[in-house]
Amino acid sequence: MKITWFGHSAYRFEIGGAVVLVDPFLTGNSTFKGTVEEASRGCTHIALTHGHGDHIGDTAAIAKATGAKVIANAEICGYLKGKGVEKLEMMNTGGTTDQDGFSVSLTIAFHSSSMPGENGTIIDLGLPNGVVITPKDPSEPVVYHMGDTDVFSDMALIAELYQPKVAIVPVGDRFTMGARGAALAMRRFLPDVPVVIPCHFGTFPIIDKSADAFLAAMGEEAGRVRVPVIGAAFEV
Repeated sequence: MKITWFGHSAYRFEIGGAVVLVDPFLTGNSTFKGTVEEASRGCTHIALTHGHGDHIGDTAAIAKATGAKVIANAEICGYLKGKGVEKLEMMNTGGTTDQDGFSVSLTIAFHSSSMPGENGTIIDLGLPNGVVITPKDPSEPVVYHMGDTDVFSDMALIAELYQPKVAIVPVGDRFTMGARGAALAMRRFLPDVPVVIPCHFGTFPIIDKSADAFLAAMGEEAGRVRVPVIGAAFEV
């Protein structure tokens, strides 16, 4: 599997013949230096963890340009339908959908999920989620993208159910768990995940600028952590 980080929580996964974007916040992402067209080239699917502008991001534009299917909870799908997105895979927490070469499952997460509406109103977009991508090819790893969340003990159940080999972990604090909570999550509840990839840092001045504190908090297990370079693809 080839993985590319675009900064914040935006990732591209190349799984067999599929290209899956998760939370493609590109326009307005201060750490993303490429173009939306390059980042989304060949995109077949977009999976969303929750409804905030820094996660829904460029979803509507990419889906219209590429014909990609958007996979998200029912409320987000309804919201995007109103934005002109046609190919939608509606699901909800605990569910799994088959996407031919892989499946997508939604897990719980502890955060919020909404977008601004008209005249200062807020549009509720359901519960936030984590996303588990399970390739059908057993040689490719199961990926657990936690979305935005605090640490919670049922991460151990997610580990038992899906047995991920890659975990995408928010570490930036303030809006998600910080270094201490993220390290506890990985050491106590997901101890068997060999590849831990931090995200949700460095984008805004009010969150942590780097993953250094997370690496320090991981202590002797810091060798599990792989801090990606934005825009540079790597294989797992």
